[in-house]
Amino acid sequence: MSLAHVYRGKRVLVTGHTGFKGSWLTEWLLALGAEVSGFALNPPTQPSLFEQLNLARRINHILGDVRDLAAVCKEVESFKPDFVFHLAAQPLVRLSYHQPVETYATNIMGTVHVLEAVRRSAHQSVVIAVTTDKCYQNKEWVHSYREVDPMGGFDPYSSSKGAAELVIASYRSSYFSTAESRVKVASARAGNVVGGGDWALDRIVPDCIRALQCNQTISVRNKIATRPWQHVLEPLSGYLWLGACLSATKPHPFYSMLDGAFNFGPSLHSNRTVAELVQEIVSHWPGNWADCSDPKAVHEANLLNLATDKAHHFLQWSPAWNFEQTIEKTVRWYQSAQAMPTSIADLTRGQIADYTASANEQRIEWAKPSSVE
Repeated sequence: MSLAHVYRGKRVLVTGHTGFKGSWLTEWLLALGAEVSGFALNPPTQPSLFEQLNLARRINHILGDVRDLAAVCKEVESFKPDFVFHLAAQPLVRLSYHQPVETYATNIMGTVHVLEAVRRSAHQSVVIAVTTDKCYQNKEWVHSYREVDPMGGFDPYSSSKGAAELVIASYRSSYFSTAESRVKVASARAGNVVGGGDWALDRIVPDCIRALQCNQTISVRNKIATRPWQHVLEPLSGYLWLGACLSATKPHPFYSMLDGAFNFGPSLHSNRTVAELVQEIVSHWPGNWADCSDPKAVHEANLLNLATDKAHHFLQWSPAWNFEQTIEKTVRWYQSAQAMPTSIADLTRGQIADYTASANEQRIEWAKPSSVE
């Protein structure tokens, strides 16, 4: 069956729906016909994609903090979600150095609270808990990280996400370990996502866009850092498809492999340096950039790649857009949004449709008309 068949009419709770990825996911779920409830703090940026898409008026919009167990439990008990996509987080590495307590409380205990709320509820549900590629113990080696590699993290953000993965695994094995369990839980680890509508500080793409909009030189603080750049729709397709496979009425042939962790990353061709990323951006939106590396800056990993063999073999998932397409689509979104700010919702839905069409042309499993029984 198609994603629309899986999610149409279903109750879907998205934590962190006011953020960049959460807003894209919420828009996609609405397009699929889902009834969406969002639980999050106010949008973390100004402008924000959440407000640009006018999502507060289109879903059940709940202002809440995942650090508040009672509030999370109340929302889960009231809404009775069929699916939970847990995206709420403090997502920035550099900010985590300044706000370590908030980072650990949000990313670790927030995850505990969501899983505990689902555990206490009597309702059947599928939970996809989103972490990051930075949850791994990064040894700066050349080969890509696999789901079985050890958790770690040098900075507060990365270590908090590694700890969240341990929490997810513990809840799954302690409470949701059998195929007959009313709750099915999996975690999803994505690489560095880019796409229109990201307005966060200290992220390279929005930093580039802000500079280009003001005809200023782009300041690049770590040009040699290599990341698995991917469009935001790539991991979101993985999250949605993983949820669909876990919810299938007929047991999935690889069920025992689905209620675990999955990497969703781009092809090796998209593992590029920051310098290459910025150069690709200015090829679509002419401008200049300067190397402003600071040897005294806080630690950030230089080399980080993800292995996606598990998603490929057990979900038949693969990325649909290459590096050049990803950057072209991202820059095009910002340019179009600047030229026609009243058409941002149509622009965003149009890119979702374009991405789905690309995946269908490549016969990627989730985009086929009929995929899961």
